[in-house]
Amino acid sequence: MPLIPEEPQIHESAQGPRATPASGRTAPTPRPVPGPRPAAPSRPGRPGPLRPVPPVQRTPRDAAAVKPGPSSPAAPAASASATPQIQLIPASAQGALDAAEEAVDLLLESGRAPGEVLVITTGDLHPWAAHELSFGEASYWAQHDAGDDVFYADAAVADRAASRPVVVVAVNGGSEATAAAALSLAHSRAGALLIVCGDPQRINAVLGAGV
Repeated sequence: MPLIPEEPQIHESAQGPRATPASGRTAPTPRPVPGPRPAAPSRPGRPGPLRPVPPVQRTPRDAAAVKPGPSSPAAPAASASATPQIQLIPASAQGALDAAEEAVDLLLESGRAPGEVLVITTGDLHPWAAHELSFGEASYWAQHDAGDDVFYADAAVADRAASRPVVVVAVNGGSEATAAAALSLAHSRAGALLIVCGDPQRINAVLGAGV
């Protein structure tokens, strides 16, 4: 079914520069609903304490992840088969990467650990990915395998990335086929939450009846 953009709500982060200028974005970034997590350390390159945020209600997946008692042996299977929540953040192709960065900041401020987040781009590489790839693919993928920080991957190689609780897709360019493949892959890699940043009409056209 087509995705419906959520009510915008701006929570600007003050912890570092954005990867892409906000010009060209069609709407501000709404707050994701990642579920409660223990306070996470600051991201590398983003010094300073995280801003406190009010507690949020446990999501169904978080509740299913609680260790079951002897009377509920089927709970782990239900958690493994849970479908991730999907959120759409309206943005132009030029503003999608910036919207994805804001979504990542909000996720970390809400308590998500950096290693729980994977970001996939369909157009230009995220500056972090471009920088790390300049040192070679071995070093780049070693950071993915370490799993202790947000990982940024181009759609063309994202199939090598392991599943993470949260996947953010920036539809910042590329063909319709590339966007469709990236969204399908992201849906299969997202454990609890899939956030898609891009033009709603284009995304709904790509998704059709759903992922």
